[in-house]
Amino acid sequence: MFDIGFWELLVIGVLALLVLGPERLPGAIRSTINSVRSVRNAATGFKQEVEHQLRVHELHENLKKAEQQGLKDMSPDLQKSVDELKDAAKSVQEPYKKNQ
Repeated sequence: MFDIGFWELLVIGVLALLVLGPERLPGAIRSTINSVRSVRNAATGFKQEVEHQLRVHELHENLKKAEQQGLKDMSPDLQKSVDELKDAAKSVQEPYKKNQ
């Protein structure tokens, strides 16, 4: 991610020790690690959400193409997308059928 070598980390560590002192340095390190972790988690969540939305958009576009072709003579990719959507629709309807 960042191109930081051993010597750069050593200089940062010595400067942090001089500025913060030995009492506050462990707390500052924990705080920095927690901040980096939360930023990574937010970035991962954002990435997953974007990928999910792109997949939904792709399925929607494939369904439009399939409807335009009359759900006949579809390419294997379109057929796969339509089958996925049908399976999703069935899985949504099944809990309601059991309750009735």
